[in-house]
Amino acid sequence: MAKDHPKLVKLRKLIARLPETSEKLSHGSPTFWGGKKTFATFHLDHHGDGRVAVWVKSTLDAQDMLVQAAPEVFFVPPYVGPSGWVGVNLAGKPDWKVVEETLVDGYRMVAPKRALKQLDGE
Repeated sequence: MAKDHPKLVKLRKLIARLPETSEKLSHGSPTFWGGKKTFATFHLDHHGDGRVAVWVKSTLDAQDMLVQAAPEVFFVPPYVGPSGWVGVNLAGKPDWKVVEETLVDGYRMVAPKRALKQLDGE
């Protein structure tokens, strides 16, 4: 079950370090919020795609750069991909530093200013 999946447990730990985040189920998937906006969603075999992944808010430019640079790690997810979101493959032994950096970038796009100040130690 997704709620106890080891990759989701690790994602939760990374996201818990970010100020003012929360988790809710959205469309059946654990979804993470920075303030009032979503920035990441965990997917386990989404519509039978066989992937363990997190979809993260991004820009179209960043998405294109990431997918071209490392297509074994990054992909364009369905539905939200045209808006710039990027999928991060968590299969095997993912580079959690890369996952964390991608999550932080997505979080920065939606987080309230006060949370960003807290994140940056201001």
